[in-house]
Amino acid sequence: MDPNVDTENQQPDNHEPEPADWATRRRSGHVMCRTSLWGVAGFVGCAYFAWVSYAHVSRGEYDWPHDMWTAATYLVWIILLAALALDTHCVRERVFFGLLLLNFLVGGGLTLWSVASPAEVRAARIFTGTLWALAALVSLTTAGRADAVRNQ
Repeated sequence: MDPNVDTENQQPDNHEPEPADWATRRRSGHVMCRTSLWGVAGFVGCAYFAWVSYAHVSRGEYDWPHDMWTAATYLVWIILLAALALDTHCVRERVFFGLLLLNFLVGGGLTLWSVASPAEVRAARIFTGTLWALAALVSLTTAGRADAVRNQ
């Protein structure tokens, strides 16, 4: 023991030490609103897929993959998006991830539905294109909110 340190008369700290593990720290509940980059990236990605859906419909391309690898990929995305939608506490983000989840549920269902007629695939492509466009707009509502999130 150091004789210069008075250990008997020390006052206990009222501050709890911060946990060393990043997963146990208090999080803001925002995934995308922490930085504008995610809102803009979400817009760009969703706008691209909305354009791809529009291009398929305008060219009369109604093919849809029906293999198990595509179905497995949709399943992974569905699980990821459901987890993101449940993890966030921000309404804007929940709406965004919910739209993407709905879009991937439709895509996954269409992948498993191998006897869909071209008219049904066309309707699904129009619907998913609309969902992509709507998700792109909702994604922009999360951009520019970093200061509001930090002040909460």
